[in-house]
Amino acid sequence: MKNNFAAIILAAGFSSRMDGFKPLLPFGEATVIERVVRLFRDAGIDTVRVVTGHRSTDLLPFLQGPGVRPVLNERYGEGMFTSVVAGIGSLEDFHGAFFLLPVDIPLVRLQTVITLMEAYGCGSGSILYPAFHGRRGHPPLISTIFKDRIISWSGQGGLKSLLAQYDSEAEEVEVTDKFILEDMDTPEDYRRLLTMWTQRDLPTFQECEMLLLNRFAAGKPLLDHCREVARMALLLAGELNKAGCSLDLKLIAAAALLHDLAKGRADHAAEGAHILEEIGYPDVAKIVAVHMDTCVQPGGSISAGEIVYLSDKMMQGDRYVPLEERIETRLKLYADNPEACRAVADRFKNAMIIRERLESLLGLPLHKILAENGFN
Repeated sequence: MKNNFAAIILAAGFSSRMDGFKPLLPFGEATVIERVVRLFRDAGIDTVRVVTGHRSTDLLPFLQGPGVRPVLNERYGEGMFTSVVAGIGSLEDFHGAFFLLPVDIPLVRLQTVITLMEAYGCGSGSILYPAFHGRRGHPPLISTIFKDRIISWSGQGGLKSLLAQYDSEAEEVEVTDKFILEDMDTPEDYRRLLTMWTQRDLPTFQECEMLLLNRFAAGKPLLDHCREVARMALLLAGELNKAGCSLDLKLIAAAALLHDLAKGRADHAAEGAHILEEIGYPDVAKIVAVHMDTCVQPGGSISAGEIVYLSDKMMQGDRYVPLEERIETRLKLYADNPEACRAVADRFKNAMIIRERLESLLGLPLHKILAENGFN
């Protein structure tokens, strides 16, 4: 199926508002253009066209590899639409659908490209737009049935104006990827995206909620539970950081929000971790994997996973319940099942060890900290 897809990357512009040439700016261990090319190659797309213009010869050494081909747009000074036409014209006898991505939108997630290909394969539409919270972003996936219409278009209003005429044939595909909306035109944009790049393995709050609501259709009770676990976990982690710890608040927030991602499935902790690993969140997956059962020892520092574990054990639905009360309720529930009672006892024993360490580090009883912050 992946042979039916191509990618056109637009990299011909002047970068006039940027201190430097956008495609060759460093991005992690590679350049921007290498990052964008790798996105489509990692998705299994064999036909990748990079439209060049300004400083085209400088780009050539970075456009190596199977299936990657530069396409020179000699009319690049007339605007981006000429690059669109040059890229589409280079597809020759290719039939299928092509992605169209300006090089200055470099943070699109791999899962977004895969999701769009899957949706196209299911016949969702001839033009697919990735959307985040209802806002269309890049890259659109466009059937080659529009190839001749695009090439013969006057260019007035750009590609957007042409495709607007065919909106009845278009579909929006909701993705959990805020980066489809993030471009970089200025040095400030570039610095902002570099910061986002360092945190790319952590879904944002909005992305977490999109996963729960759209992909896994979480109901209000589950969503409320996850939000309250996250609120408690962030409170505890924040207090520990004030006391000298160095806990990653964004990691804790994401793991707490997504810990019950696969609730209702067999071994939901392992299943949730597997899902998160597949879509590119390995650090979050590690915490989700052990939010039901973990192994802890007295003393020492407290990990992000232990904070999420403890917070989950103290939350019944969206209501805070002290550990002693929760364990009593759970033991009564499984009174006729000795094996289940042993598992419950072990889980809450670990939670109490974490609580003791936390209280030792903060110098205050946990119930007092919680009460002062609205957990009663």
